[in-house]
Amino acid sequence: MDTPVTETPVDDGYRHLDPNHVNQQRVVGAIVALVIGLVQMIAVLIVVLAVDDLGRTQRALLPFLALAVTAGIGWIAWRWPTLEHRHTSYRIDANGIEIRRGVWWRSVIHVPRSRIQHTDVSQGPIERSFGLATLHVFTAGTEHAEVTLGGLSHSNAMAIRDHLLAGSDDDVV
Repeated sequence: MDTPVTETPVDDGYRHLDPNHVNQQRVVGAIVALVIGLVQMIAVLIVVLAVDDLGRTQRALLPFLALAVTAGIGWIAWRWPTLEHRHTSYRIDANGIEIRRGVWWRSVIHVPRSRIQHTDVSQGPIERSFGLATLHVFTAGTEHAEVTLGGLSHSNAMAIRDHLLAGSDDDVV
């Protein structure tokens, strides 16, 4: 289901990820927080039933402690995607792709077109429901042999993939 792209991915300016990426990451974070919360509650239940020398206060506080940890994870899962979105950008130019990301530890990855061996676009079920995709760029060499850029609209990921693979007149094969 390739949709035609009306804009070119090359403009030499930095772009942010698709805004739907924030909501998609929040859904993933909510699922993770829910699983962690369930595991914690099961662990608390096992501890309360298996340990005989727990006091009444300790038995009462354990579920609230587990709930507080789950609430903290849920808050981080809600807030983090906004921070990540703000600090992630990419640029496509005639020479390749450059990705800037990182909230605390920032990195800049530049992949020249001459090093790109092949590219791929993938979608998981949650990405697909938000119309998003992940671009995978495979390069020659060992460091950063695969560079990924998630949070792109599917049509934009396909356009970038096609641009990065398009040959030029100076290619030698």
